[in-house]
Amino acid sequence: MTEHQGLSVAQAMAAYLDHVAIERGLSVNTVAAYRRDLARYLTWCESRRISLIAEIDESDVADFAASLRDVLGPASAARAVVSVRSMHRFATLEGWTSVDPAQHIHPPAVPSRLPKALPYADIARLIASSGDDTTPVGLRDRALVELLYGTGTRVSEAIGLDLDDLDLTERSVIVTGKGSKQRVLPVGDMAIQAVDSYVVRGRSALARAGRVTPRLFLNTRGAPLSRQSAYAVVERAAALAGLPVPLGPHTLRHSFATHLLEGGADVRVVQELLGHSSVETTQIYTRVTAETLRQVYATSHPRAR
Repeated sequence: MTEHQGLSVAQAMAAYLDHVAIERGLSVNTVAAYRRDLARYLTWCESRRISLIAEIDESDVADFAASLRDVLGPASAARAVVSVRSMHRFATLEGWTSVDPAQHIHPPAVPSRLPKALPYADIARLIASSGDDTTPVGLRDRALVELLYGTGTRVSEAIGLDLDDLDLTERSVIVTGKGSKQRVLPVGDMAIQAVDSYVVRGRSALARAGRVTPRLFLNTRGAPLSRQSAYAVVERAAALAGLPVPLGPHTLRHSFATHLLEGGADVRVVQELLGHSSVETTQIYTRVTAETLRQVYATSHPRAR
């Protein structure tokens, strides 16, 4: 066994996480997901008294993958297996193990689930319940919800916006998505009005409570709004609107895409707006609209029943 093959499992994982964060430049959220998955794997290895990365064999990885079925849903279990496979591939390429024990272990199949989109009437109720124009927080919440639905951005993209990313005159916003890829999105009149009102009358009041930051959306302490707080804004608006909860920001993204396609937008245009690297990812929304058409037909056509 070489010196490198004497690396502990924890050391190999730490080196791999440094690699994906620094050399590959993956997003903070992606690295955090890898870290959670590998922490679970490390705990499992410790329970099996496996201390060295070179001690792990294929049966160990297979047993770990099987154990996930009892504690995680299919999607989370699949992601954890992918994380472990990636770490072992890296360890093998680095020469820390002579063979890759995970190369023949495949993640469990994830059932195909159509994204949940709200009818526009529900979206309108949600937005109307999101905030008022009498408080800085109300202005912020209304601007956030309008922007999420008006642009289809991910919640991480929305809360990561800086003031300089906005061009209210051109009605556009520069969004930084996965892999630090930027795209310029058009912003509709309603969202522009809500964001403008927040910037002029709300953000300055929130900013006075904290240190100077370029971020667009701030909390009551003047710091950048967190992902958890953004979720709370949408969930609170949904509850006030009488909509089923939990309901998060991603529902607004799904609704944005679905409503565009229902309105006749080309799927490749929607792909660009959503920031999907492959049109296949976007085409799931065409299945949503097709399913809606079938439901309408089944309940409306006199010969369908």
